[in-house]
Amino acid sequence: MVKKIITLFKLGRKIAKSDILNIVSKFQEPPLIIKILFKILSFSIVSQKKAEVVQDEGERLSNSLESMGTTFIKLGQFLATRPDIIGEELSKKLENLQDKLPPFSQSQAQEIIRNDLGEDTYNSIINLSEPVAAASIAQVHKAQINDNKTIKDVAIKILRPDIKRIFNEEIDAMMLFAFLIESFIKKTKRLKLVEVVFLLKEITNLEMDLRFEAAAANEYAENTKNDVGFRVPKIYWNFTSENVMTLDWVDGVSIRETDELKKRNLNTEKIAEDIIQNFLRHAVRDGFFHADMHQGNIFIDNNGFIVPIDFGIMGRLDKMSKRFLAEILFGFIQRDYRKVAEVHLVAGLVPKQVPIDDLAQALRSIGEPIFGQAVKDISGGKLLKQLFDVTEKFNMQTQPQLLMLQKTMVVVEGVARKLNPNTNIWTTSKPVLENWLKETKNPMTALNETLQNTSEVIKRLPEFPEIMDKANQALTYLASGQIPQNSNSYTALNTKKSEMMAFRNQSIMGILILVIFGLLVF
Repeated sequence: MVKKIITLFKLGRKIAKSDILNIVSKFQEPPLIIKILFKILSFSIVSQKKAEVVQDEGERLSNSLESMGTTFIKLGQFLATRPDIIGEELSKKLENLQDKLPPFSQSQAQEIIRNDLGEDTYNSIINLSEPVAAASIAQVHKAQINDNKTIKDVAIKILRPDIKRIFNEEIDAMMLFAFLIESFIKKTKRLKLVEVVFLLKEITNLEMDLRFEAAAANEYAENTKNDVGFRVPKIYWNFTSENVMTLDWVDGVSIRETDELKKRNLNTEKIAEDIIQNFLRHAVRDGFFHADMHQGNIFIDNNGFIVPIDFGIMGRLDKMSKRFLAEILFGFIQRDYRKVAEVHLVAGLVPKQVPIDDLAQALRSIGEPIFGQAVKDISGGKLLKQLFDVTEKFNMQTQPQLLMLQKTMVVVEGVARKLNPNTNIWTTSKPVLENWLKETKNPMTALNETLQNTSEVIKRLPEFPEIMDKANQALTYLASGQIPQNSNSYTALNTKKSEMMAFRNQSIMGILILVIFGLLVF
């Protein structure tokens, strides 16, 4: 328990020094006890000179998080995808958060590869370079491998030593901190701070097992293998493990280097269009898209192909979400606001009692001003944001998967418009959405889906009695109002909350004592 309290104290001190309280005050005035606690935690015997450069709250928060290391950088990057929690303005500031850190040593990199892959595989790696990129969780080296007697140029991504332990200790303390905030400031419960931190933990822990990232890249490659002018680097599974991932080296130009692209006689207008269309195609066709498509993660190779890198953050849409997304966007393109309203009601995005004409009118207020704007000012991502704002007034429930898509769409648009300022998101999107909707409405497609579903049902007929027993049990629980969500994540979250509640009850006095003691030590 003492270790947890010390970690919590250090965390609180970092947060207090970040000036976050002033930012929180804009949304909710903290209780006096919290202000006093933060004042105590931020106290330092050594006087600190204030920065001469004037920064707004978002910039100060971004810089503070960056200076606090891996966990806080990841928290900031995650919050940047949740404008529904922190607001659009602050979200945009956090998008600039960098996770570049000094690289760890070459000898450590070699040791990790050798321990993870084994001596024989390690000896198959030739010319391992010094780090070419170093981020908060991992760094990348260029190398060559002997793959079935063929020499291949590859990129080797290696996790930082001990990063999992450091991250999990800090994130557990952060979750406890969020829990204490929610306990003492009841109004913060609506922000779901504990759930936010818990989701960050789940996402980042997946990112810290490079086998999962490799699997994501592999799935992405299979989905897109027939896409003209687009390719995903090949994963070399014999050279991939929990802490090491090896994939094709990309010889090409980053799309941020527009002058170099033009020197190579590459059509930047066509590239901009292809980036948008590929993103939408992957979202609505595959339901699996790259959710971190910033300029640094997209290259144009020597054959003129678009090549994405870094597959740590991927987004998924289920079958219904794909359908609804395509219908909503295409409805706006056609200016059929009643259709868009109907989709919202059918999808359950708004309560069924919402008058459809009122919702259609509200949606018209979003669409019509957009169509009166210049092409360069029309944004699909911003439209989705406005859509969420309006439908919130009709008690629309937050859809995390759609929020991730919206954020990615904004980033993709920004990338495209840096290549071609006159990129028309609607003209570019229309053929992709139109073709996909036509395909899904095709009678043969519907028949194939029906046959597939029927086949699945027939396969599961022997399980039917057991399924009915479970359904009956679930209904019994529902009737009594005590059914838990059938989710491992939900169970883990509730377990964590119980642990934190017990810890809170046991240690409030310990924390107060430690605060006083810490002022003399830290």
